[in-house]
Amino acid sequence: MTNNAYDQLVNDFMVKIIAKNPGEEEFHQAVKEVVESLVPYIEENPHYKEAKILERIAEPERVILFRIPWVDDKGEVQINKGIRIEMNSAIGPYKGGLRFHPTVNLGILKFLAFEQVFKNSLTTLPMGGGKGGSDFDPKGKSDNEVMRFCQSFMTELFRHIGPNTDVPAGDIGVGGREIGFLFGQYKRLKNEFTGVLTGKGREWGGSLIRPEATGYGATYFAEEMLKTKGDSLKDKIVAISGSGNVAQYATEKVTELGGKVVTLSDSSGYIYDPDGIDEEKLAYIMHLKNVKRGRIREYAEKYGCEYHEGQRPWGVKCDVAMPNATQNEINEDEAKILIENGCMCISEGANMPSTPEATLVYQDAKILYGPGKAANAGGVSVSGLEMSQNSLRLSWTREEVDSRLQTIMKDIHETCVKYGKEDDGYIDYVKGANIGGFVKVADAMLAQGVV
Repeated sequence: MTNNAYDQLVNDFMVKIIAKNPGEEEFHQAVKEVVESLVPYIEENPHYKEAKILERIAEPERVILFRIPWVDDKGEVQINKGIRIEMNSAIGPYKGGLRFHPTVNLGILKFLAFEQVFKNSLTTLPMGGGKGGSDFDPKGKSDNEVMRFCQSFMTELFRHIGPNTDVPAGDIGVGGREIGFLFGQYKRLKNEFTGVLTGKGREWGGSLIRPEATGYGATYFAEEMLKTKGDSLKDKIVAISGSGNVAQYATEKVTELGGKVVTLSDSSGYIYDPDGIDEEKLAYIMHLKNVKRGRIREYAEKYGCEYHEGQRPWGVKCDVAMPNATQNEINEDEAKILIENGCMCISEGANMPSTPEATLVYQDAKILYGPGKAANAGGVSVSGLEMSQNSLRLSWTREEVDSRLQTIMKDIHETCVKYGKEDDGYIDYVKGANIGGFVKVADAMLAQGVV
């Protein structure tokens, strides 16, 4: 079959997806990126086509919408929207984070849940895919307001989740504080102590290195990609976006492996520190963002480096880029600048941070490009390990969890190479991740019948 014929099949499929899911642009983008990789593979394996596996994977098994009333510190009633997308449970209970952010809507959560299905499959752990959240914004809210919101949110959600049904975790706007409030309400309502949420506190069922896992995992994946070129992160200049959990621990691990991180950012702008963000500077950032909840420009004021208001860090010369902030944060022009400035490796710590046009730029340049569903799977991997520890009523050491994480990231990389290596030796990690994640889920769905 010709490329034009494949393109037509993709277009025909996307026409149906867009018609059934109008206005959900992020979801359309995520589905198209996967379908472009899978259509040739499915044509070569028609049993998937006959069972309409692709159509079934693109349709959530269940979508839960609910109202969240809560009372603020002024005694005024506030109303937010709650959503949980239970996308696919073919290989295990639904697993995926909760996001509290004003931009949350159905399309964004469906995109994240769809990606989660493939990401969780790649981890080799028995986890299905899901995602959820609310348009609630924790920024500027008191601890008591966040607590009351979380309790109201869980009062509705609890009836739809469980350790063998759906196990949410944190995401943007949902950290240890929020997970604690959510878990406390679930325990109160169900009268049981179970591993229904991951990202819990270490003292009450959490796993060591869970906060570090996504940033560590994206760094380990970058290291594995570089190994295919006989290279490593040692002495590499690394540009990182974001300054939250993922960015902080990616910075820590890159530095530990001998690289130099020169940028971090938040929604207001980015800092450029050519001397590198060392251990002492990172400790300041962690206090600034995690405790003071301040802005990244304060780092520039303290250390006398450049601060670029309202911009993203992709114009900075670097060897490795790690977009760790949010979806679609690198566009086509920024991708071209990265390549022109000598960037040889991109490892995505965020979900779909590169636009489709940016992805094509990477692939045309044949650089090392680890898409989010592979590169940022470290977080959900350790969430899966937390689930295992909860089931066993055991706690593993930091070294044991980290070792298991490294093994998982290596396995994901090997799967990407298996399905993504081209005849000329180039590894298309997008294709490899999509097909590798698809096969396990699709085979499980076939085995379970049309359900």
